[in-house]
Amino acid sequence: MQRKTVLFIADSLDNAHKFQSVLSGLDVDVVAGSSAQFKKLLAQHPSHDLVIYEARGDALDTVAQAESLLVEDGSTSMLVIVNEAQLSEFRLPVQIKADFVVHGASAEECAARIRQLLWPGNEGSTSDYISVDNMTINLATYQVKVNGEPLDFTYLEYALLAFLVTHPGRTYSRDALLRRVWGFDYYGGSRTVDVHVRRVRAKLGPELAQRLETVRGVGYLWSA
Repeated sequence: MQRKTVLFIADSLDNAHKFQSVLSGLDVDVVAGSSAQFKKLLAQHPSHDLVIYEARGDALDTVAQAESLLVEDGSTSMLVIVNEAQLSEFRLPVQIKADFVVHGASAEECAARIRQLLWPGNEGSTSDYISVDNMTINLATYQVKVNGEPLDFTYLEYALLAFLVTHPGRTYSRDALLRRVWGFDYYGGSRTVDVHVRRVRAKLGPELAQRLETVRGVGYLWSA
């Protein structure tokens, strides 16, 4: 999936915290700001792909104002966060591609609606994403993020980490990891696994690195 840019506009901290977590698991760059900064952010980031907009007060008026700015800006996608109490008066924008999510919806629902707007027909599945503490692994795009920041893994470093994380609590010998990650055609020594484990641990940081355990005399495991 092609990497996208999302403008996130909200005035409440609860939505900001929630969507920060949701967006960190997607292949997007995020620019966040308040409603007072909306027009300025549109001008500063003309190539954005989606606006996530928190409806405030009179939902009809605030969403209509946002829609008019997006139509003028040439934007095509908008996800509106709306309170349940506002639903009776709420109407989706009609001049741009839009969807809405009710305040308090699950992270999985929010992610699904965002993917539908950004990658229609290629949304992927929630099973493509694995979250462990502050780390997210995107199995569809081979990306790892910690605290929303992408880590610079080589493919084999990523493959080693992804394999162990998707098989938690099970110890694998170096030879087994060579077969499962490097493939049967790899003829190098098994110590290359140790080198890659050290690199992965260094890039993950001390807290997450503790989960990648060494089982003395056997091999490695990912502690769930």
